Amino acid sequence: MNMTYNEAIDWIHSRLRLGIKPGLSRMEWMMERLGHPERNIRAIHVAGTNGKGSTVSYIRSILQEAGYLVGTFTSPYIEQFNERISVNEVPISNEEIAILASKIKPLSDELENTELGGPTEFEIITAMSLYYFGKMNPMDFVVYEVGLGGRFDSTNIIYPLVTVITTVGLDHTAILGDTIEQIAFEKAGIIKSGVPVVTGVHQEEALQVISKIAKEHNAAEYIFGKDFFVYNQQSTEKGETFTFQSERSNSRDLQITMKGSHQVLNASLAIKAVEYLQTYFSVHITEADIRDGLEKMFWVGRFEKLCEKPLIYVDGAHNPEGVNELVKTVKSHLNGKSITTLFSALQDKKLDDMIKGIDEISDNVVFTSFDFPRAASAEQLRTMFPEKKYESIQNYKQAIDSILLKLDEDQVLLITGSLYFISEVRKYILKKG
Repeated sequence: MNMTYNEAIDWIHSRLRLGIKPGLSRMEWMMERLGHPERNIRAIHVAGTNGKGSTVSYIRSILQEAGYLVGTFTSPYIEQFNERISVNEVPISNEEIAILASKIKPLSDELENTELGGPTEFEIITAMSLYYFGKMNPMDFVVYEVGLGGRFDSTNIIYPLVTVITTVGLDHTAILGDTIEQIAFEKAGIIKSGVPVVTGVHQEEALQVISKIAKEHNAAEYIFGKDFFVYNQQSTEKGETFTFQSERSNSRDLQITMKGSHQVLNASLAIKAVEYLQTYFSVHITEADIRDGLEKMFWVGRFEKLCEKPLIYVDGAHNPEGVNELVKTVKSHLNGKSITTLFSALQDKKLDDMIKGIDEISDNVVFTSFDFPRAASAEQLRTMFPEKKYESIQNYKQAIDSILLKLDEDQVLLITGSLYFISEVRKYILKKG
């Protein structure tokens, strides 16, 4: 059966009902039936609590600047579903999505009738990407972003050239564990035998877990602050500047347009990862490629300015760690501005910690919601911070319109929370013009 694009999207999204089913058995079954496309891919694998998407994009941008054909697999999408599987930053076509779904659906139907059970939405999309990059359209490199955790994530079917673990924080605790050590163990599950790991993790207890697993797999470690460093970081109107230093390089006055110290960390992880490819796989990357790749990289929905008058920013700070970084970025780049924050998040997050951080940088907060199964209601969010007389408006479109009517040109509207929320809000604001 050949599916249309709309049929493919409807079928893929229908798998959301299965939720999250950790484990690699269904992926292994599908890879076997597809002729093991994952074995044909030269991959870079990126896990972490925060910063995965940006780090993936920095790596892609540097490799692309060096003239390589680079695939990426990321989640969730912000503008359109197809962007989850992209080539040199360009989402694959509707026709290719339809072809891939038509290839995977018979396997899904067959798998449904086995003791393993049917694949989840994420497993289906991952299988589609692996078939695309491994069989349909081979790349020089493919950068894979872990969906959740690492050890049992469906992307963990790949055997990469290098592994990156960005950060570790208390997110998805119901699935990954409620301590830093447990979550680090799950993230470190992507470490493979002989494959080095580059990490920006800073907690000593998490690093001990990662180091233990790396040693067990004879995998070299490159740790931010120990094996590579950032100096002279400065926030500018355009973004951030910094110096990167490692055993092999000392690059001064690097520039990124993405704002925040966390983006400097993400960029440094990307530099170290491609430096490893340079050294051990003879990948030709010049310092100019690194400079230009960093400066040209832009990742939507991350402290992104959508409007100048009034100033409107959107940022996918979807957990406490993300909010902490947002707070620091706002203090660096919007210091002294009057800020109204529109906030919505998923029920399974540590909402109280997130709201405390939002309150710290906001003159006013409006809570809202959006159409998503796990989204918290506006009133649920408001009641978590009863000491402030903040407003709740359930419909986010009404909330935005209400705020904009009251906002002066020199004030800021900051919209933050779930990336799923940011995806919807971003479209609405851009459509309004």
